[in-house]
Amino acid sequence: MPQIPIIMPQLGESIAEATIVNIAVQVGDQVEADQDVIEVETNKAVMSVTTPCPGRVGCILVEAGQSYSVGAILGYMEATEEDAVRLGLDTAPAPAAAQAAAASGSAPSETPAEPAPARASTQPAAVQPTVRGLPVPAHAAGASYMSPRLKARMAELGLQSADLAGIAGSGAGGRVTIQDFEKYLAQLEHLTLTPASPMRVAVADAMRRSATRPIASVGRPLILDPMLAHRKQSKPKAGPALYLIRALAIALSENSAPAGRLIGDRIVHPASIDIGFAVEADDGVLVPVIQNVDAHRLADLVVQYDDLVEQARQRHLPPSANGPSVATVTNFGGFGLTFATPIPLPEQTLVLGLGTGNIAPHWNPETRAFEPVTEAIMTLSFDHRVLDGGAAGRLLRRVAELLADPVQL
Repeated sequence: MPQIPIIMPQLGESIAEATIVNIAVQVGDQVEADQDVIEVETNKAVMSVTTPCPGRVGCILVEAGQSYSVGAILGYMEATEEDAVRLGLDTAPAPAAAQAAAASGSAPSETPAEPAPARASTQPAAVQPTVRGLPVPAHAAGASYMSPRLKARMAELGLQSADLAGIAGSGAGGRVTIQDFEKYLAQLEHLTLTPASPMRVAVADAMRRSATRPIASVGRPLILDPMLAHRKQSKPKAGPALYLIRALAIALSENSAPAGRLIGDRIVHPASIDIGFAVEADDGVLVPVIQNVDAHRLADLVVQYDDLVEQARQRHLPPSANGPSVATVTNFGGFGLTFATPIPLPEQTLVLGLGTGNIAPHWNPETRAFEPVTEAIMTLSFDHRVLDGGAAGRLLRRVAELLADPVQL
């Protein structure tokens, strides 16, 4: 009778192991498909690892209280030939054969077209928990495993693993097989398809690389009246984004650590305060860069800023505006948005955003009455490896203080 492995499910991109809390079955028990058999500790609840098909529990290889790596075999169950073929495990080695293969150092034989998930040994490698509480999806089994054949096919088409998010896997443990992938591609041909522009692809690639970091966001209200009054009196007039650029540059010149990058075990501070700003272009966003913003007064930056906005919209930025920067400023309020959490570019730690202004009541302690003010939400998204919420809040507070007295800019 075929031996079907019960596999520790994939827990997320950065999670490598989980802790067994309870084993709900015993050897010899009859189980149904998708039945809870092993409970795994998470940071919010106790979630269950389930069976891939009906059958009988053949052996349990784990112990409660121990941690095991993702992809480890937690046990075996005896199933029918039909279920083994359906799961793509009709060539899976029996527990004794797998153990012998592990002892000899050779891998069990697989079919070349569709190798099964790693199961060279029946004994899962126990590990000491490095994180207490692991987010294990309920009733989900490893959907991240990809065979060499599937990886080669995706590389041929220029696709990333994130592109598999919409594909339901029918393989062992919920894995996406090459058949699932080809079926998904065939279905796409019946839908409306439009080619992505090179800029859209570039933006997607940048966001994919940015998403490999833990990004957090904080926000606070900002009274815009001092900035609006200062702008009304100024010639030439700076846009709201330029006010934020200048205020952020001053704040970072006072303490450049929030704009640093984590390289190994050190924070690398920026050599100069070069800040980019988001400009919507055809099918994407360009980020022109103003160099050494902290060394120039606000009034001296207006012409340069306006020129860069126009050049970005025409997609003809000069080389000096395409260099690296320490942060990006975006005025998403121009689209009528009150709140957003933009993502920093891969080479940046910070992105500062401003929402649309609205009239709101504000308590004036001097008059002891509520007065109407123009208020907007200012947000800061940041690399949480470099910055914590407290430091991000202090940086936002300093920017708000500078914008409350625009003469300083």
